[in-house]
Amino acid sequence: MPDLIKLVSGDTRPEITLTLTDEVTGDPIDLSAASVEVFINFRAAGSTTLIEAIPADKTDAVNGIVTFDFSTGALQGLAAGAYEGEIEISYSGDTHTLYDVLKFRVRDGF
Repeated sequence: MPDLIKLVSGDTRPEITLTLTDEVTGDPIDLSAASVEVFINFRAAGSTTLIEAIPADKTDAVNGIVTFDFSTGALQGLAAGAYEGEIEISYSGDTHTLYDVLKFRVRDGF
């Protein structure tokens, strides 16, 4: 995963692609079951308030590749600063949260 994902407040099109892997084996996490959903829980760094749970598309489910964007409006009116994201995989109600946290830096648009 990249060290820092850079975004601009108000944008709706940034698309981010991730490969989700097992922390022990390094193998891709198989997301191919129809009931599996992936979300990015997005919040300000250091905050406990969730801004949005952004759904991710399973781009290549067998190989653990997901893509998400900010078309949900999560960046609308967002103040410049540090943000973070937590990857959550739902297996028909059972949850697997990946340990590593995504780091985001948002700047104001012109």
